[in-house]
Amino acid sequence: MTRGMIYIYTGEGEGKTTNALGLALRAVGHGYRAIIIQFMKGRKYIGEYRVKDRLAPEYEIHQFGREEFIDFKNPMPLDYELAAKGLEFAKKALKRKPRLLILDEINLAAHFGIVKTEDILKLLEDIPEETTVVLTGRRAPGKLIERADLVTEMKFVKHPFEKNVPARKGIEY
Repeated sequence: MTRGMIYIYTGEGEGKTTNALGLALRAVGHGYRAIIIQFMKGRKYIGEYRVKDRLAPEYEIHQFGREEFIDFKNPMPLDYELAAKGLEFAKKALKRKPRLLILDEINLAAHFGIVKTEDILKLLEDIPEETTVVLTGRRAPGKLIERADLVTEMKFVKHPFEKNVPARKGIEY
């Protein structure tokens, strides 16, 4: 194989980002660099962001989103601008040849047209052999699924939210 691998974690169930972060923890545990780029996320209080200084320099996390949730029916121009900056940052990150590059929520960003699927596919043409790129988020476009080496779909079965249990710090965020 002359290029790195592409993994996709998608589906309506929970665990896509969490699964990718588990890979990051595993890579860092072996002394490898893991770079996480979060699309459409700008919340600094989440655990995977708060741990960055403790796991540095092997673990990096960069956010390209607003703190507020996006209205997918009416995204703001800033949402497109931040996503474009995130994709540009990903191109530069790949040149550093990390063991793992996570593009968190990029599938959903592509589904809603905040990032163009064609631009993601172009990025995926230049993966260094030693790098695995992980794409997370619901509704992964078919073209990305076709391109991937591994695809896992998370299926919703049941969730504490259905019983009005709020998200818990350290577990859901």
